[in-house]
Amino acid sequence: MKSNEGITALPDRICRLADLAFDLSWSWNPPAREVFRQIDYPLWRSTAHNPVRILRTVPRERLEQAAQEPSFLAAYDTAIQGLDRARLATGTWWSKQFPEMTQSLVAYFSAEFALHQSLPIYAGGLGVLAGDHCKEASDLGVPLIGIGFMYPQGYFHQNLTRDGWQQEVYEQLNWHDAPLRRELSAKGEPGLVRVPIGGRVVVVSVWRMEVGGVKLYLLDTDLEENAPPERELSARLYGGDREVRLRQEVVLGIGGVRALRALGLEPKAWHLNEGHAAFVVLERMRELLEGGESFAAALEQVRETTVFTTHTTLPAGHDAFPLQVVENHLSDWWGDLHAHTRGFLDLGTYDNGSGSLFNMTALALRAAGATNAVSRLHRQVTSEMWAPIWPGVAEKDRPVKSVTNGVHLGTWIAPAMADLFDRHLGPDWKENHDEPSFWDRIFQIPDEELWAARQSLRSYLLTFVRERARQRWMEEQVHPARVVAAGTLLDPAAVTIGFARRFTGYKRPELIFYNPERLVRILNAPKRPVQILFAGKAHPADEIGKHHLQGIYRRALDPVFGGRIAFVDDYDLHLAHFLVQGCDIWLNNPRKPLEASGTSGMKASINGVVHLSIGDGWWAEGYTGSNGWLIDRGAITGDGASEDAADAEALYRLLEEQVVPTFYECDERGVPRRWVQIVKEAIRTVVPRFSARRMVKQYAEGMYAPVIRKSLQNRP
Repeated sequence: MKSNEGITALPDRICRLADLAFDLSWSWNPPAREVFRQIDYPLWRSTAHNPVRILRTVPRERLEQAAQEPSFLAAYDTAIQGLDRARLATGTWWSKQFPEMTQSLVAYFSAEFALHQSLPIYAGGLGVLAGDHCKEASDLGVPLIGIGFMYPQGYFHQNLTRDGWQQEVYEQLNWHDAPLRRELSAKGEPGLVRVPIGGRVVVVSVWRMEVGGVKLYLLDTDLEENAPPERELSARLYGGDREVRLRQEVVLGIGGVRALRALGLEPKAWHLNEGHAAFVVLERMRELLEGGESFAAALEQVRETTVFTTHTTLPAGHDAFPLQVVENHLSDWWGDLHAHTRGFLDLGTYDNGSGSLFNMTALALRAAGATNAVSRLHRQVTSEMWAPIWPGVAEKDRPVKSVTNGVHLGTWIAPAMADLFDRHLGPDWKENHDEPSFWDRIFQIPDEELWAARQSLRSYLLTFVRERARQRWMEEQVHPARVVAAGTLLDPAAVTIGFARRFTGYKRPELIFYNPERLVRILNAPKRPVQILFAGKAHPADEIGKHHLQGIYRRALDPVFGGRIAFVDDYDLHLAHFLVQGCDIWLNNPRKPLEASGTSGMKASINGVVHLSIGDGWWAEGYTGSNGWLIDRGAITGDGASEDAADAEALYRLLEEQVVPTFYECDERGVPRRWVQIVKEAIRTVVPRFSARRMVKQYAEGMYAPVIRKSLQNRP
């Protein structure tokens, strides 16, 4: 018997169960998932699919029994073989495309990573995108390492008061149940690096997470060596005031570079995922300046090896700080390089109309050799928004590319859909899923089978919603109103619309309630009922978003809607899987052009959930006319109120005249043929074009490889 990380002693025959549990590649590989399902299925369900927690709590007798079961051992051996292949990264796409670069690391910095609900260090789309990027990099063999923040309190749990007002509840992470291992210094101590910030020295330790062939390093300041304010720096994602945010970003950028150096890692390419990580460039310039380079030469060397992705169209989404505050916080950091203080500050100085501030996005734009937006439309918006960065440069010549976001198929595809693909598309569909022509095979799937799968997924979603509400009622004694609002009255046979995302003003979560009387008629139409499932969180400081959320909660309790509105609280990755797989329609109605990309609709479409959206973000390039519906108000422009009215009218008209009739138009066998054709078109067009595989290949070929190739050529 062997033990690992305090886990129950494991029988020798299955001694690598801990390796499997501590590597998150299990989360998107069915054979590995099957291993933990077979150990104890009720425990698998009750732990929200957390293998580390399972191994810490399962009785030793059950493990000894499993080690004697042929079916379990077959699943175990298959999973271990898959894990070893992922870690070796031989014969991968990257190794075949760029054999000379197999050892050339790409450092990927992000303030949040969404990999699994057992580690809630993400707030929303940015983190989910970063998590999917890492998973696909592992699948393709890209030699990527992630650098982020370890937030022991994570992002908040959402609790609703009796009248539907959001309250934020922070819970300390149970480290023993998370797939993390602490990196130690050469002396065996947890503190690896020191970062001077505003007259103090912050000691930073590092946690390591395995993600198949990718390693993720998470920075942590909760150490005894630090004073209480510094210990709290890494406590919460996006917590505290602006000064706390600045200090977090200093630790992420400067501390992240120092942590990689301490670990002996020397990346050839540096990818900044949003401006939060932009201090990376200052730390790397400081190293070069101390090595004798001039300021201009240091900037040029950093620029040649840095790529930057911007994700937001909103000015408030780009962190900016008073120049004097930044100078004060970095005063000890630049040490003997005070002569370059002005140069460092100038790199980030930007006036967006509110006076000159140190803008993290401006810093990244000026110091990156390649910059990309996250959709074609977002590229246009970004180019116009940041035009002053490139004075005198025509729009078409500004150095902003577009790499439209994508989603990791293995993570987001429903097992029922994967089973259909296995049986009808052949065993090679996973390897070929980014090839558009391959998906013409989708029409080989019989309509009856696809429709049955879609119905089963809706039923599974609504069963999950009801059981979740029941559990809350039993365990937390929530008010009965919350049980009703949570979806217990929903109809398993009714067409179900999903709206799940961050609640904020520009996403217009209440647009569908613009004309309540008309919506009531749509929801309660005889023989054609419609129901809407809402989920999402508002940022703790977003009062407008909270009011939108409260408004929807109150609609869910209003009898006039007939129990056909629901709000499922505490939206997380676990709930997201059920929603993007089980709804029939995915609704998205942001105020154009404020949606940079969006990915939830991609996750829904790959599962055959039909997209109903404003032509913004990814849908502006994803809509084909036959793979969903476009909410098009025509040429009407003006103030926000008139646009809301026109968009609501277009939405109602689509629901009344096209969407709902098509869903309920069934033949003598009970199959809505026209609807199923739209489902097939959604899968055929979205899977290859909006997969993380296409996205990561685009980054690799267009941004990583050119940077690495040049670095190798310049190597002495």
